[in-house]
Amino acid sequence: MPEFLQASLEVLIGIALLFGGGELFVQGAVALAVIFGIPQLVIGLTVVALGTSAPELFVSINSVLQGADALAVSNAVGSNIFNVMVVLGSSAVVLPLHVESRLVRRDVPLMIAISAAVWGMASAGRLTWQAGIALLLGLVINTIWEIRTAREEPAATEGAEPEIDADAASGGWQVAVLKLLAGIVVLTIGSKVLVGGATTAATLLGVSEAVIGLTIVSAGTSMPELITSLVAALRGRTDLAIGNVVGSCLLNLMMVLGGGALMAAGRGLDVSPELISEDLPVMLLTSLACLPIFWTRGRISRLEGGLLLGLYVLYITDNVLPRTHLSEWSDEYRLTILCLVMPIVMILIITQAVIYWRTSRRSADHSLR
Repeated sequence: MPEFLQASLEVLIGIALLFGGGELFVQGAVALAVIFGIPQLVIGLTVVALGTSAPELFVSINSVLQGADALAVSNAVGSNIFNVMVVLGSSAVVLPLHVESRLVRRDVPLMIAISAAVWGMASAGRLTWQAGIALLLGLVINTIWEIRTAREEPAATEGAEPEIDADAASGGWQVAVLKLLAGIVVLTIGSKVLVGGATTAATLLGVSEAVIGLTIVSAGTSMPELITSLVAALRGRTDLAIGNVVGSCLLNLMMVLGGGALMAAGRGLDVSPELISEDLPVMLLTSLACLPIFWTRGRISRLEGGLLLGLYVLYITDNVLPRTHLSEWSDEYRLTILCLVMPIVMILIITQAVIYWRTSRRSADHSLR
């Protein structure tokens, strides 16, 4: 079998194993949580969220252990870009997403702040173990904060949390533990197969591990989020579709990158200059694009969803074009995006923010009268 075909099969098999392992992990963890009497709200905010981000976590940890730091970082960064542009965009195309939960709206500014912080910490070319501890500590604080907020104002989170199967613990704790352990084993094997295949494919194609991580690996590990949000949108649970994306992005930044940086404690997690100058800013911009949408009109239309999908196509093209026979056009392509596409997007975002500010001010003046 040709080496490239074998590497491609390893990537596909790894993605399939990660998907199956993540599902087993969620089922077992939820069942154990139900058996131990943990409230459904806490399960939804912690266990289920952890399960959907488990593929990214295992891939990044295995990448660090194999010395593929670029793959570890680009996997988390690419997953966040994929989540906002593709998962959110495709869900909005299926059904316009209405934002009702204050929990979702509160998490968006936090996602922007953490994205900026990660970019700042990585700007020196390395995520240190101290940065990893800070991110993990932020995860713990945020989780406690979310649980307290949700308990104090349960109506504010209605529809934003996943439903927990009432029969999840019907098989007893033995079955739950077996599923949990099986999920961890499958996730470990799947992540090793995926990382190995992706590294080989990058070498054969003559591209960096970061490019593979930003495209194929990040899309593959984000499949659970995509399916969860699409199903939620089809069922009309748009808050869950959005909450799944925002929660996953926060976990990718704080848990996946934080855990990876801590695993690489002796040397720190190397961050390539391309990620610092190109992809981390794109990740921050995609997070910023959510702010006026979530905080203003409270909805994402099909048009905006299609725009997000279109921007992702442009982003992928920008990563792939320099590696094709059309590479001589890559500079002109980037110039077009910077001079034409980005100004249009920024004008739309600023216009929405200004309209919202004026409307809010008029409403406030009217209420005072």
